[in-house]
Amino acid sequence: MTVIDLSWRQKGACQGLDPAVFFPDEGDEAQVEIAIAVCDTCHVRVSCLEHALASREKEGVWGGTTERERRRIVRQRRRSA
Repeated sequence: MTVIDLSWRQKGACQGLDPAVFFPDEGDEAQVEIAIAVCDTCHVRVSCLEHALASREKEGVWGGTTERERRRIVRQRRRSA
């Protein structure tokens, strides 16, 4: 069994905020912008994004990216490999 270090989560700018902020209703661009603004201030943004990419998070804003943006990153990384 592989142990995954998620200690970065305790240092996130999202700590203590309502998780719903990062899982806006589809098409709610204003809420997406709010979530991304929180991520823009975060010191563990890269760790969060890498976690979302590795675990294929399908919903929400992770590491300052939407699901569509994460899919694009995955495709770009595949092409580069």
